[in-house]
Amino acid sequence: MASPPDWSHQVVLECEAVSAGRARDFVCRHLAAHRLPHLVEDIRLVASELATNAMDHARTPFVVTLSMAGGTVLLGVQDGSDAIPVRSASGCMDVHGRGLVIVESLSSAWGFSTDDRGFKSVWATFPERHQ
Repeated sequence: MASPPDWSHQVVLECEAVSAGRARDFVCRHLAAHRLPHLVEDIRLVASELATNAMDHARTPFVVTLSMAGGTVLLGVQDGSDAIPVRSASGCMDVHGRGLVIVESLSSAWGFSTDDRGFKSVWATFPERHQ
C-alpha cells in the first residue's frame, strides 16, 4: 500500500488554450510554497506537455494533481479519454510529437493508468533531491 502524501493539490482545467499556462502556474505556485524551487522548471515543462496532450487528444476538461510522498513529487494529469498515450518517433523538423519524449527525459519515471470510469491519468515522478 502506498504511503499517504505529505501534501497534495489539484486543479480542474477546461479544454481551452489558456489551460496549459494555468497548469504551469499551478505547478510553480505550489512548488514554491513547498520550498522546492529547484524542481520548478522541469515539472512546469512536463505539466505543460501533459496538459497540451490532454487538450489535443482527449478534448475534455482535465485535472492536474501535484503531490509529494516519501521524497518523491508526483505530477498527474487525468482527462476524460481512455486512449493510451503513445510515445512517437518524431523527426528533427516535426512540430508535434515530442511531448512524451520530454516527459521521459525530465522525470525519473512516467506512466499511465485508466480508472473504472475509463478516464486516463498520465503521471510523472521527480525526486525531491537531485540525485
